Amino acid sequence: MKPLLLSLIWFFLAGFLPAQNPALNMPSLGSRAAVLMDATTGTFLYVKNGDDEIPPASLAKLMTIHIALSEVAKGNAALDEVVSLPRESWAINQPPRSSLMYLAPGQIVTLRDLLLGLAVSSGNDAAVAVALRFASTIPQFAEQMNQEARRFGLSKTYFVEPSGISEDNRTTAVEFALFCREYLQLHPETLADYHSVKEFAFPQAANVSERYRNKPGTIIQYNHNSFLKTFAGTDGLKTGYIDEAGHNIAITTERAGTRFIAVILGAPPVYQGDRIRDEDGMKLLTWGFEHYQTVRPTLNTLPPIRVWKGKRDYVEIAPAEALEFTTFRDRGEQLRWEMELTPTILAPLPQGIFVGSLVLYDAHGELRRIPLITTYEIERGSFFKRLWDTITLFFRSLLNHNRTP
Repeated sequence: MKPLLLSLIWFFLAGFLPAQNPALNMPSLGSRAAVLMDATTGTFLYVKNGDDEIPPASLAKLMTIHIALSEVAKGNAALDEVVSLPRESWAINQPPRSSLMYLAPGQIVTLRDLLLGLAVSSGNDAAVAVALRFASTIPQFAEQMNQEARRFGLSKTYFVEPSGISEDNRTTAVEFALFCREYLQLHPETLADYHSVKEFAFPQAANVSERYRNKPGTIIQYNHNSFLKTFAGTDGLKTGYIDEAGHNIAITTERAGTRFIAVILGAPPVYQGDRIRDEDGMKLLTWGFEHYQTVRPTLNTLPPIRVWKGKRDYVEIAPAEALEFTTFRDRGEQLRWEMELTPTILAPLPQGIFVGSLVLYDAHGELRRIPLITTYEIERGSFFKRLWDTITLFFRSLLNHNRTP
C-alpha cells in the first residue's frame, strides 16, 4: 500500500474530529517500523516506516503455515497424517542458533504436530519438514511462498526459505499486516488451535518408537509471544528474531468486537531488544483501543428503486461494500441511515452499476457513505413503454419546475 493511500486513510478518519484527537498523543516507538490495523476493515490507524523492507525473521513461518493449511483445505494433505522427516529437517542439521522443535530421525510426527512446532516453538526444523512435505526442494517451496505473496498483492514481500532464518527474506510492516489480515480471514481456527497455545511438549510417547516410549525425552517449550499473558484479548500471532532484522512481532488482539493487528519490525538487536519490541506493541495496542473501534451496523432490506424506460419498473439495490467501518470511540452511537439516489435512472441498466449512496449518521453528523449498486440487469423496454415513460418524465419535470420557488 502506497504512503499516499495511507495518508488519505488517516485524513479520512481525522476529518471526523473526535473529542480527543488521537494524532495529538500518538505513541513514540523505538522499533524501526510499525503499523496498527483494524483487522475487520483493513484500515491503517498508525504507520511508522511502513514501506521499509526488513527481514521478517520467524514471521515467515506464518506463510509456511498458510501454505500447509491451504493444502489441507484442498484435500491434498491431512492434519493427522504422519509426515516423513528427511535428513534436512533434523534438528542437528539446522543452522547455529536456530529455534527448534527438536525433530530427530525415527520420530512419528503428524502435520498437526509440525504446525504446533512452528507456531509455539518456532522450530526451524519444523519449517523444513513442512516445506519438504509440499515441495521437492526448499527453493521450490520458497517459490510457492512467493506466489502466494504475489496473489495477495504483496509486491515487496519475498522469501528464499520457510523458516525466516535468512536475511534475504524481505517484507514491510504494511505488507505483513495485510498478509496477517488475509491469513486470519482464511484460517480463523489457527488462533485457538496454534497461536494462542502457550506451551508445546515434544517429543511425547506417541512421537517415538516403542522402545523409547517410557522415556521419550520430552522438552516443554513456551510460546515466545508474551502478549498472550500480558495483554488481555491477545490470541496470536508470532514473534521473530535474527541479527539482521532485530526483534519482530505480529500481534492480534480482540476486545469488545474490535480486533487489531499490530506488526512491529526492527526493534534493536541489542540486549533486551525484545523488551523494546514488546513495549512498543503495548503502547500501540493500548493507544488503539483507547481511541478506535470497529462499528458493525445492521441494515434492513433496502427498498427497490424506480427505473424508467425498462422492461421492469423497479430494481433491487445493495451496498457495494461491507457495512463495518472503523471510527473513533466517541462516534457510532444511535446510528441512522439515509439513501441519496441518482435522480432519474434509465434503462438499459447493467448489473452492479452505481445508483446512489447509503449515508450513515450518528448524533455528531455524517460518518460514512457506502455506494449503492444494482443487483441485476434491467433491459430496455418496448417502444411504447419507452414512449410512455418519456411522456411521464416530461410532465414530472414540468411539475417539479413549477414547484421551484
